[in-house]
Amino acid sequence: MPPAQDCLQCGKCCEKWGWGQKGVIEDLIPWIRADRQDILQHVSVTFSDGKRRIGRDLIPEDLPDVVRIDYWIDTKGRMMTHCPFFFRADDGKVYCRIHTAKPQVCIGFTPWNEGIRDYALNCPACRNSEP
Repeated sequence: MPPAQDCLQCGKCCEKWGWGQKGVIEDLIPWIRADRQDILQHVSVTFSDGKRRIGRDLIPEDLPDVVRIDYWIDTKGRMMTHCPFFFRADDGKVYCRIHTAKPQVCIGFTPWNEGIRDYALNCPACRNSEP
């Protein structure tokens, strides 16, 4: 598949890998600046001293001490087994409720370029790829 392959919005990526992902500081910065509590409440952050905190309590001054970021947690701090922003519309397509602010791990994921053969063979956008 060419790198510019179009996603068909089937949702298989989000269903299989849309949770349990590690984050990056570059995601947190705009979410904190824009006060995106809807997103930050689903982020777990671990600091260099070993303490953990939910993202909604973060301030920019905390970021240098962050050593790990986990997506996605529920409002009680437990890891979720799905993405809280996943939405399947009546047209059958999957949409991201935070599309304009979604994390880098989601933006950069293209199964047709990942070499994940077991998964790619089930992706409708990857059906023309070589096994």
